[in-house]
Amino acid sequence: MVSHLPAVNASLNALTGCFLLAGFVAIKRRQIPVHRNCMIAAFATSMVFLACYLVYHAIHGATAFPRHDWSRPLYFTILVSHTFLAVVNLPFIFAALYFASKGRFAAHARVTRLLWPSWIYVSVTGVLVYFMLYHWFRAPAS
Repeated sequence: MVSHLPAVNASLNALTGCFLLAGFVAIKRRQIPVHRNCMIAAFATSMVFLACYLVYHAIHGATAFPRHDWSRPLYFTILVSHTFLAVVNLPFIFAALYFASKGRFAAHARVTRLLWPSWIYVSVTGVLVYFMLYHWFRAPAS
């Protein structure tokens, strides 16, 4: 029933990353409406991801990493940093949206200078975690 959600979640992470990158380019070009729309889209895809992630793990539980070789510490290093930053980012994402919505752009810029690289990292590593867990490092055939 929920077996397709890991691929959906990876796609949502990838889409969030695309919106973040497009929003970054737009703000550097001073295209404020484009930037705003990209960042709202990044927020929306992140929230849909979070809902799908919670549903999947509530129903399915955790998926164990299948290997016990050199790939295991690499996988867990990426997973732990991804998860930690995803949790830490959330209040800063809300703060950035709040400051922008109130026209407090100096405060918005201060928050996003550190938030944006962290959020893009979370988006990219979310896709990496998916591929590592479900495709690249599947358990060897016995």
